[in-house]
Amino acid sequence: MRYENPVLFADYSDPDVIRVGEDFYMVASSFNHVPGVPVLHSKNLVEWEIINYVLPKIPFERFDKVCHGDGAWAPSIRYNNGKFYCLIPFPDEGIFVSETSDPYGRWSLMRPLLVGKGYEDPCPIWAHGKCYVVFAFAKSRAGFNSKLAVFETDADLKTPAERYAFIYDGHDHNPNIEGPKFYRHGKYFYILAPAGGVGTGWQTALRSEKIYGPYESKIILRQGDTAVNGPHQGALIDLDDEGKRWAFMHFQQMGPFGRIVHLQPARWVNDWVLCGEADDDNLPGVPVQSGDYPVDIETGYNISANDEFDGGRLSLIWQTPANLKEEWYSFKNGLKLNCAYYPESALSDLPQLFMQKIKYKNFSAKCKCRLNLVNDGDEVGFTVFGKEYSYICVVRSEGQNYLEIRKGTIGGAEDETLCRSQPYNDNYVTFQISARYEEPHRLAIKYTFGGSAFTKKFYASAGRWVGAKLGIYARSNVNSKGCGTFKFFRVTPVNR
Repeated sequence: MRYENPVLFADYSDPDVIRVGEDFYMVASSFNHVPGVPVLHSKNLVEWEIINYVLPKIPFERFDKVCHGDGAWAPSIRYNNGKFYCLIPFPDEGIFVSETSDPYGRWSLMRPLLVGKGYEDPCPIWAHGKCYVVFAFAKSRAGFNSKLAVFETDADLKTPAERYAFIYDGHDHNPNIEGPKFYRHGKYFYILAPAGGVGTGWQTALRSEKIYGPYESKIILRQGDTAVNGPHQGALIDLDDEGKRWAFMHFQQMGPFGRIVHLQPARWVNDWVLCGEADDDNLPGVPVQSGDYPVDIETGYNISANDEFDGGRLSLIWQTPANLKEEWYSFKNGLKLNCAYYPESALSDLPQLFMQKIKYKNFSAKCKCRLNLVNDGDEVGFTVFGKEYSYICVVRSEGQNYLEIRKGTIGGAEDETLCRSQPYNDNYVTFQISARYEEPHRLAIKYTFGGSAFTKKFYASAGRWVGAKLGIYARSNVNSKGCGTFKFFRVTPVNR
C-alpha cells in the first residue's frame, strides 16, 4: 500500500509520536485552545484517529479568557514502566507533566517539573535510574534562544528540578535550534531537533556517548528542491522491537492551513539516522512525496470534520480558545449555543467560539441553525478565524433579525460590518462557505447564506502559531436567554 504526503493535512503542530506494541500515539501543540494537547492513535503512521486530550482545561486562571498563542507548546509523549508520560511546556509558567496508564482514559492533573518563563519543547529519556529532560528556550520570554539544556528528575517524574545545565549552543551551526527529542540507539544518546527557522530550516541530529555531551551534529533532512519548506519539528519512531525499521514524522508550515504532518522513511548509516530520500549517504535526505506504508495494515481511520450534533456530547474535533464553560452550550435537538454575555464588539477575544481545524485544500462547508434570538444584541454566526478573520451572522436589532457579513483583526477594537440584509424572518439559517486553494499557500473564502445571493470573498489568515479555524458561536451584549441550535456541520472536499 502506498501513501501520499502529507499524511495529516491538518494543523497538528509540533507532532511527537511513539510506538507501544502495535499502536502508535501522537500528541501535538494546542496553544490556548481547549481541551488541550490532542492525543491521536494509528496502527500504521498513515491513518490517524483522534482519541483524547491530555488537558480537559488549562489549569491557570488567565486561560479563562482568550490568550492567543500562549498555552501548551510542543509537548512530548513517552512510555516507561507501564505509564504514558506527556511533558507539556507553558512558556510563561514552566514545564509540567501528566501521566496515565490508559491514553484513552483520564490523564493525571499536571505537576511541575521546572517552574519559570521561557522554557519550551521538553522531552524525557530514562538512564542511570533517573529521568533526564532536554528542552529549548523561547527568546520572547527567556531573552535568548538557539541553546539546549537538560535537567534531572527521578524515574517517576515526581521531583521538580532546581537547576539545569546547557548542553548545546547552536548559534554557529544550527541557529534557532529548538524542539529537541531525546533518543538512545547503540552506544549513543541522540537529540533530533529542527534549526534554521520554521519556514526555512532543516532537521539536525546531535549525538554523544554522554547525556551532558559534548555533542557532534549532522544535518539529516532538508528541503532541497522539494516544496516542503522547513521541514520542521517532529519525531523519530521505531517500527519494531529489534530497532531495524524506522520512520520520521515532522510538520510543514503552510500558512492558513497551519502546520501539516508528513511521514518520511528513516534508516541508520554509520551511527547517524538519515531521513527522507538521499542519493548519497553522506548528505542530508529530502522529503518524499509518497512511500510504502511503514506497517502493512489498513484501518480506515480518519478525523472527520463533520458533526450531526446527535451524540449528546461535543465531538473531539471541537475546541474553544479559552476554558470551556458549561453555560455556553447544551444538547437538545442539536448543539444549542446560548447567547452568553460578551460586551465587546470584536469577535477577536470571544471565548465561546467552537472551532475546528481546516483539513482540506479545497472544500465547501455548511451548517444549519435554528434561530431563537430574543433580545437586541443576540447573535449567532459562522467564522473563518485567524489573525484576520471574517464571519457571517444573524443579529437581532430593533426587534428584528438581520443577516450580516463582517471582518476583524485580532487586537482590533471593533469589527467592520461589510453588508447587511433586509430583515430576515426565517426561523432557520444555513451558513455556507466555499474555499479554494491559491498559490502560494493562500485560501480564498467565499461566504453565502442559504437561499440568498448575499456573498463576500476573503482570504483566510493563520492565527498566532496556528492555522485558520472554522468556527460557530452565539453571543449577546446583554444578559439574554436567546440561543441558536445548530443541526449539523458538514465539510465536503472539492477536487479542483
